[in-house]
Amino acid sequence: MKLKLDLHDIFNKGTEIDKALRGIVDEAIEKKATLVEIIPGKGSGQLKKKVLRFLDQKEIKQLYHRVEKDGDNWGRLFIHFRFDTSTGRKGRGRGR
Repeated sequence: MKLKLDLHDIFNKGTEIDKALRGIVDEAIEKKATLVEIIPGKGSGQLKKKVLRFLDQKEIKQLYHRVEKDGDNWGRLFIHFRFDTSTGRKGRGRGR
């Protein structure tokens, strides 16, 4: 399962961005989605940096497996989740 979050509509609303990011991470865990696509857009790159800072927080970082920057479209990021099929819990291991 893949989820998607487009941040274009709230690009200048800092607290709403954090809430939207936390919401999509929580939804991915709840639904056991293996991939979340986040679209901060190309712009100046500040929103992408904000998203990466959010994802790098210790309490958030432990919730996902890894972050991938799209090599073809630098206005898009992917968050990969890993779940243990036998227990349904999040798998271990992280990387960038």
